[in-house]
Amino acid sequence: MFMGEFNHSIDAKGRLILPSRFRDELGEKCVITKGYEGCLDVYTEEEWQKFVDSLSSLSPHNASARRVLRIFSSGAVTCEPDKQGRVIVPQVLREFAGMDGEKKDVVVVGNFTKIEVWSAERWKEYNEGDDALTLEQAGASLAEMGL
Repeated sequence: MFMGEFNHSIDAKGRLILPSRFRDELGEKCVITKGYEGCLDVYTEEEWQKFVDSLSSLSPHNASARRVLRIFSSGAVTCEPDKQGRVIVPQVLREFAGMDGEKKDVVVVGNFTKIEVWSAERWKEYNEGDDALTLEQAGASLAEMGL
């Protein structure tokens, strides 16, 4: 299970060091793809396969379904962390997440079954913006969902 928040950086070559406490759980390979709110999602191969399996029920004859499938598949890449726990994030994903250019500060966030990688600027905006959720609001939302 992935939990916690870690400040890291991604260099101009796209190398990102993953937190040491996440490395063992990720295994030898992981999948990086576009995430919601402009972050990147990092999945174990097992969690990615569960996600792909859930999409398999979508009809290839439905235009909306094809668009959904393309959005998730076109941005996905399998990565193998090196001995230092670094993965190379492709340029297209760095651009999507606002991490392109020179060395960028990023925030690596555990989200239970996956990891999110945010540019430090976007993470700050997300947590301080008009849509930011307080702990009390999160609790109220859980209650509304029946949890």
